[in-house]
Amino acid sequence: MKVLVTGGAGYIGSHTLLQLLREQHEVLVFDNFSNSSPEALRRVKQLANADFEVCEGNIQDAGRLNEAFGHFKPDAVIHFAGLKAVGESAEKPLDYYAQNVSGSIELLQAMQRHDCRRLVFSSSATVYGEAKYLPYDEHHPLQPANPYGRTKYFVEEIIRDWAAAWQDASAVVLRYFNPVGADASGRIGEDPNGIPNNLVPYIAQVAVGRLQHLGVFGADYDTRDGTGERDYIHVEDLARAHLAAIAFSSTSKGCEAINVGTGRSATVIEMVKAFEQASGRAVPYKIEPRRSGDVARSLAAVDKAERLLGWTAKLDVADMCKTTWNWQSANPNGYRQE
Repeated sequence: MKVLVTGGAGYIGSHTLLQLLREQHEVLVFDNFSNSSPEALRRVKQLANADFEVCEGNIQDAGRLNEAFGHFKPDAVIHFAGLKAVGESAEKPLDYYAQNVSGSIELLQAMQRHDCRRLVFSSSATVYGEAKYLPYDEHHPLQPANPYGRTKYFVEEIIRDWAAAWQDASAVVLRYFNPVGADASGRIGEDPNGIPNNLVPYIAQVAVGRLQHLGVFGADYDTRDGTGERDYIHVEDLARAHLAAIAFSSTSKGCEAINVGTGRSATVIEMVKAFEQASGRAVPYKIEPRRSGDVARSLAAVDKAERLLGWTAKLDVADMCKTTWNWQSANPNGYRQE
């Protein structure tokens, strides 16, 4: 199958790209490298021992999208490209709406122009907002608490309307919980610009000595130890979910939203302890005030993914910490060291 992957050089995109190549799909990566590195793509080529095409461009650029679609003629699209920091989205909401919402509309229009009817969209559990009940299932009310989450919610609704209006269109919206970990090779992993926004890369950078201590935002939540509790999923499991979603889209019509998590949770302090055990390094931390927009607990109901996609998570927190440490210790400065 020919698959166009927007944001394919990013953290989740590069791991999914590797799985696609190992399954012998033809791939074109469309990326502007604003929060990713071409080095990730070079390493994926080495790991997969397979080549693929790359088109540098922004999804807001209709002309560049048209060139990519006209040249490659994809059967399906996996859409990762977008801005993704909760805190930054509150500071720069218009940037987030322009890139995530307007960019996604340009992508859908390009798909229509080139008769590409199959889409897998990278959404987020942030669309649920504060829990009315747990675990979150796909029928939970959608009440995102920050601009980033709202952009994901709006794009989900746009995709739903697009799929309803275009006969034979098929879309799978994957609502990620908390992706962590790295490829077992240690060659590709999460490499955020600046200070990490997500917990595990922050812990890893403290363990490797790039940062002095971890900031723990809030220790008075109603959880086992007072710190935020999340459903973490290994990026390799998440990548497999995208391949399962692409396969599902070949026989389905309309739009399906599906959680991608493990159905198990860990608190911030539990993740710190697990990482210390995996790395053999101390991870000092300081308790800081809660962050606006954070929820106390987040946990996925995962039965729909198993029922529709035939997919379940296989890797656990120990695997997540071990592979993250393999990546970070071998690449203390991320992709910038070579």
